[in-house]
This record gives sequence, structure tokens and C-alpha cells, in this order.
Amino acid sequence: MNTTRTETRRQFIKTTSFATLATLSLPALLKAQSAPAIVSGTNLNSRLGIGFIGCGHRAGSHMRMLRMLKDDGKLPIEFAAVCDIYRPRLNKAKSQLNAGSAYMDHRELLADKKVDMVCIATPDHHHAYQAIDALQAGKHVYCEKPLTHWRQFELTKKLAAVAEKSHCAFTCGAQAMSDGAWAKMKQLVKEGVIGQPLFGETSFFRIGDWGERGMQVDDPNATPGADLNWDAFQGDAPKHKFTVDRLFRWRMFEDYSGGPVTDVYPHSLTPVVDILGVGFPDTVVAVGGIDRYNYDDKLREVPDTCSLLAHYPEKITISVLGSEANDYNTALPARGAGQRSPTIRGWDGTLTVDRNGKEILFTALRTNDAKPDQRFPIEYGENNTELWRNLIQCAQKGTKDTWCPINLAFRTQTVLQMAALAHRKGATAHFDAKKQKIII
Repeated sequence: MNTTRTETRRQFIKTTSFATLATLSLPALLKAQSAPAIVSGTNLNSRLGIGFIGCGHRAGSHMRMLRMLKDDGKLPIEFAAVCDIYRPRLNKAKSQLNAGSAYMDHRELLADKKVDMVCIATPDHHHAYQAIDALQAGKHVYCEKPLTHWRQFELTKKLAAVAEKSHCAFTCGAQAMSDGAWAKMKQLVKEGVIGQPLFGETSFFRIGDWGERGMQVDDPNATPGADLNWDAFQGDAPKHKFTVDRLFRWRMFEDYSGGPVTDVYPHSLTPVVDILGVGFPDTVVAVGGIDRYNYDDKLREVPDTCSLLAHYPEKITISVLGSEANDYNTALPARGAGQRSPTIRGWDGTLTVDRNGKEILFTALRTNDAKPDQRFPIEYGENNTELWRNLIQCAQKGTKDTWCPINLAFRTQTVLQMAALAHRKGATAHFDAKKQKIII
């Protein structure tokens, strides 16, 4: 596969109230550092210490992938620390990984000198805060998608600014960016194969609400206290009394999630934004609702069906269609669970993935001077483990050229946030590029 592409503050935290601590920025507590020295050439560090912020189901997948990379002996990584606001889950992760340390506050983990890189796999509304803290602490970052919660656009901008200034490598977990098909499409568009780009269309269809209601409930009798920090979980979200559903099935609630638009559409939209090389959209519209999974308990607040259109100043339009109510993906091959291969249209022709799944197909417009149809081989398929390998290798080399860097994640997240706001307001979302402001 091509893969080129002081002391900790533990005592301070124990003697400081959570409310007071929450008002302090990380630099006020921890001196910002340069990117850590990683194994490369004659560097002195012998291992790359990884810390996990969030130890739930998705984090478990990352732990398995990193264990594979560790066990093959080609990357010098170790599991330095774990962090979770729910102690039983924290203790389980520490035991399974044989991790060096366990913390219930992510800022304690970031103060651990053995941690060089973090995996952030927490609810959406925590991602940006924890990523900013990590970058300012000099840690390389793998941040799960979405980059931020749908209501946090100003925080999205702040994270982008911090990541751009940081010397640390950053990647967002849009898994499709590990697929060689999209790198090849991007190259072909740059070479002018389709002429002036015009339209990018993609989708994400699946069946079942297992991504929300089906989330694992670790303990139906869990209660807030010394082993469960409910205030920390809520963060900047509207405050609610504790329920096990809000804690363990948080993707059902708008306070913590946006439904498929922000949960799974980053996988489909990110490569299309990258292939077409667009900046920020000028207009976004979205429609949808809870069209199937509206149970009697009425717990679900996020849509199960939503589709969006985004128009760009470059005179390019992107569409994303999707639903959790039907997983049929048309004749085009799916690449990744639920994700249909995008179609990229231009003035001179169209790029798709051939039905054999092994080639990019260029189909010329049927005009008198049309170019002949062409096929281009796909070198490798989607593999989330390789997204990790790419980040680690960038950290080793001291580069920031990851497969899903902050500037791409920022542009993608802006579209998704505009779509979420447009859908909830029943209006059109516009983007003021000069002020970098969403206007509904």
C-alpha cells in the first residue's frame, strides 16, 4: 500500500472544583509545547505514546487497529494512557490495553509526558475542545468525525486556527480518505480529464437505527457520582437531568449529535470536497426528518433521513443523499459501509468507479469531439488502519500532510453544519466568506 500520502496537574485537579477548572484554558494550566520528538533517524525517543480520550465503542475500534499496528512491529507505538468520565469503562480499557495511566479528566492525560499522540473518540460536542487542548499541549491528534457539533461553528473556526498554527500532525477520522480511488479521482480532475468541474454527487444509505438507539448501554443502573462525571459529559450542551439513554445512547439527542448528516456524511462528503478542490459553499439547503424510527418513547430527536445540496462560488454543486431507512445503493459499487461511490461531473465528461470496483471510469460527453472513454486502476481500497498509519508516519517525519488535514475537515464540516442548521430552521443557509459566518 502507498503510505506516502513538569509534573502532572493531578493534585491541582483534585483540589480544584470542576466549575472553576472548566473556566480555565489549557495554556493557563499547562505550558504549550512543540510537537514531541518521535522516532525518526537519530531522534532519542524510542516509542510513540498514544493516549485515548474516550473509551467507548468507537474508541474500542481504534484500540484494535492500533494494536494491529503495534503487533506487526513496524511502528514504535505504546499505549500510554486512557481517559473516560465513566470509571468502569475507563478501568476496562486500561486493563485490556495494559495502559500506563488512567484519568477521568482529559487535561490530566494531556499533562502526562508519556503521551505524544491522542485519539479523541468522545461525543461530538467535546471533539473541538479536546483537540484544541491537545494541540496546545503539543500532542498529535486523531479526531473522530465530525470535527465539531452542528451548533459549534465558531469553535470549528477556532480549532482550524489552532491546528494550522500547531507544529503537530492532525487528522480527522473520515475513513473514506484512506481509499486510493478518491486520490486517483482528485489527480484526474486536476489534470483536466473532465474539463471544468460542475457537479459532485454522493450518498450514504443504511438500514436500521443501530447507530443511535442501538448504542450499547453499559449499565442500565448507572448513576452520577465519583465514578460517573455527568457534568463533564454535558460540557457546553444544554443541561439535563441524568438518564442512561443520554449517557450511553447520546447519538439520539440533538444536544450531542446531528444524526446522519454529521455522524456518517463526513465519510461520503469529505472525498468529494477534496476531489473537486472547492472552498466554502455560498449556499446550502437540506430536507429530511424522522421518517421511520419514531418510536412511542419519542426519545429520538435527530433525523433518520436527510439530503443536502451545496452550491459553491466556483460554480460547482455537491449533493449528498441519505437515509437510515433503506440501504439500497443502486448499481454503482459501495465503497465502505453504506457509502455509494461518488460521481464527479464536468463539462467534458464524468468520473465514476466502475462496477468491477477496481477501476475509475471516465465517460466522455456524447458530443462530436468527445474524448474516448478511459479506465484508470485503483491501487488500494478503504482501510481505516491505514489512516492511522498515515498520521503516525506524518508525526515521525515532522509533517502535517495527513490524508484528512484540518483545512479539508474544516471545509467539509462547514457544509454539514450549514445543512444541519438549514434543516432545523426550514431555511436556506448562506456563508459570508469574508466574515466566515453562517447566515440563516
